[in-house]
Amino acid sequence: MTEAVAKKTLVIPQLIVGLGNPEPKYDQTRHNIGFAAVDALSRSWKIPLAENRKFQGEYGEGIAPNRDKIRLLKPLTYMNLSGQAMQAVTSWYKLQPELVLVIYDDMDLPLGKTRLRLSGSAGGHNGMKSAIAHLGTQNFPRLRIGIGKPKNAASNDEHGTVSHVLGRFSAAENQMVSVVLQFVGECVELSLNSGVEKAMNICNSRSFDSSQS
Repeated sequence: MTEAVAKKTLVIPQLIVGLGNPEPKYDQTRHNIGFAAVDALSRSWKIPLAENRKFQGEYGEGIAPNRDKIRLLKPLTYMNLSGQAMQAVTSWYKLQPELVLVIYDDMDLPLGKTRLRLSGSAGGHNGMKSAIAHLGTQNFPRLRIGIGKPKNAASNDEHGTVSHVLGRFSAAENQMVSVVLQFVGECVELSLNSGVEKAMNICNSRSFDSSQS
């Protein structure tokens, strides 16, 4: 009985969504690190992404390292409407929200830090507000990637915040981003192999600094 319950509560994602904005001008901005994470998984797992109008995003499916079917999605709706694309996929394949792992940027975490959770609020992130609204629940796993706050204290107003999230990483930061994205891939693979809860132990305990990049 206990074993059956344990199996039932194991959360193994079947759809991985990276949040970001379409258009070349947003490429490689801090706000698009969710896109970068899904692109990295697409390359690593050899699952090509292609625009899918029905799903309002770039979409791909294939076999994950755990030998189960996995789906990858980058919504092309712009950040504030990300949930529309997620709902299109979950409705079509009849996926429960807890099978959706969303990867996105977080200013409250420093660059080099990641945080994996089974559920939670949007925390002021517009893409997550849309995701919660369209999935109808907060109970789905999410992996936040730290992008840090603006270095200049005077830039912490709304204008400074927008400039920061829509700005690009420096050359030094990009080296660390590569290390972090590789680690994100490991966290996702651990989630698929052992469940999100077990992966949280590893993903939330590690952090990287510039000396490790």
